[in-house]
Amino acid sequence: MIALAGLFLAAFLAATPVPFQSELVFLGLQAAGSDTFALILVASIGNTLGSCVTYVLGRWLSEQRDHRWFPLRPVQMARAEGWFRRWGLWLLLLSWAPFGDMIVAVSGVLRVPFPVFLVLVALAKTGRYIVLGWLGSAAFEV
Repeated sequence: MIALAGLFLAAFLAATPVPFQSELVFLGLQAAGSDTFALILVASIGNTLGSCVTYVLGRWLSEQRDHRWFPLRPVQMARAEGWFRRWGLWLLLLSWAPFGDMIVAVSGVLRVPFPVFLVLVALAKTGRYIVLGWLGSAAFEV
């Protein structure tokens, strides 16, 4: 149970601006014999909730756009808005990727409806852990 709590925390932090990786924790627990389904479930929930924190931070940042310290310059913000206009909400399916936290934060800044955000991010995060679990199972079945 403590191991799953550690995985939840690792997955949660990995989806926030805190630099962290959950894949090694996931694979380590899988190699140690933890149930793959439980690992996928816990990591997916933790990672999705971490993305919700990043989304909320983006929403808060959207109210700060006119401040000098706002992290994105108007040109960068226009570029991000262009991505969303071109690719739409489907960009959120890349929230699992290394640059995914930026997509999540920008979706908050642009006020993507939360239910739509949650469904797309949960699908993306869960899909990533399913693939990781499958790869881990194949690697550890020697």
